Amino acid sequence: MNNLVISPSPHIHSGDSIEKNMYGVLIALIPAFICSVLFFGWNALVLTLTSVIACLIFEFLIQKYLLKKQTSIWDGSALITGVLLAFNVPSSLPVWIMILGALAAIGIGKMSFGGLGCNIFNPALVGRVFLLISFPVQMTTWPVAHTQIVEPTFPQTYVNVVSENSTDAISGATPLALLKIVVKNNTEISKAKAALTKADKELAEGTKTAVEVAELKTKLEQEIQAAQISQQKAKADLPTALELFVGQNPGSFGEVSALALLLGLLFMLARRVITWHIPITIFITVFVFAGILHLCNPEQFISPVYQLLSGGLMLGAIFMATDYVTSPMAVKGMIIYSVGIGLLTVIIRNFGAYPEGMSFAILIMNGFTPLINRYCKPKRFA
Repeated sequence: MNNLVISPSPHIHSGDSIEKNMYGVLIALIPAFICSVLFFGWNALVLTLTSVIACLIFEFLIQKYLLKKQTSIWDGSALITGVLLAFNVPSSLPVWIMILGALAAIGIGKMSFGGLGCNIFNPALVGRVFLLISFPVQMTTWPVAHTQIVEPTFPQTYVNVVSENSTDAISGATPLALLKIVVKNNTEISKAKAALTKADKELAEGTKTAVEVAELKTKLEQEIQAAQISQQKAKADLPTALELFVGQNPGSFGEVSALALLLGLLFMLARRVITWHIPITIFITVFVFAGILHLCNPEQFISPVYQLLSGGLMLGAIFMATDYVTSPMAVKGMIIYSVGIGLLTVIIRNFGAYPEGMSFAILIMNGFTPLINRYCKPKRFA
């Protein structure tokens, strides 16, 4: 007679595990990593290896000697944090600064909360924001892709990065920074032209003398000319949409190729590592909100296509906003979370002082995730 054995759930295992999903994300990052090395040379490889090794070492030391618990450095989470942190920095960043960023990401962003599954904020973004605040010059010096004057050997590249010798590359502004310059110049030109009209009106009314108006008009015309020259230069340096899609533009070396990042997205969707709700909702929100602003005032607000293809939007939406620990669990919560990220990104980019807003938007919505989970509880089956 066969005995009926009753055991606690889960009765059927899906085959998913932390390690399987984490290494699936790492595989999805391979196209972006290959592009970063092709576009920025050995520096991208050196910084990625440095970041990964530093994250693994710091997590091991903190778990073993501070938290005094079993180490879990091979579950893949520290590896992903290291890769994503490296992908969020310029290829000219010195190695010692990269190591400090890894310490902030693991020590502050992850282990201070208790480790994987307990952290509120995405660790890689905590490290990036820490570096941006602490080392703003080094974090905003962007080597241009494909512009290495001399192709250095691997050992020489390591020496260059460690010693902050970045003479082997030409720096340039990111597409978002160039667009900020164009928008700023448009505003200055409009204000100067309005001031010219006002000066003519004051002359006609007799409130100002001809000499005063002549001096004012000379000054305003010089300002217009300077703004037009700056604007023309910025427009000439702007990459095309195709160049942005492929990755031929300055920026953090892991975020420049939208094509490579989208290939990673397709892989993760096909393998069901993530669902479509967060990245696609962010894309739609950014496109719609940026499109409305652009239609209202094309000279003041950036095109939605540029918004999607430039900066860290693709990298953030696909690989960092979808972090299992720091994003909502229910589909409704994912949608609210994603819309918030998209809106905040467009607002910061258009109205903030800093050209990029994706990192800050994700961190802000990470902070709201516990509240979203409380409001949008997953459906109970028992």
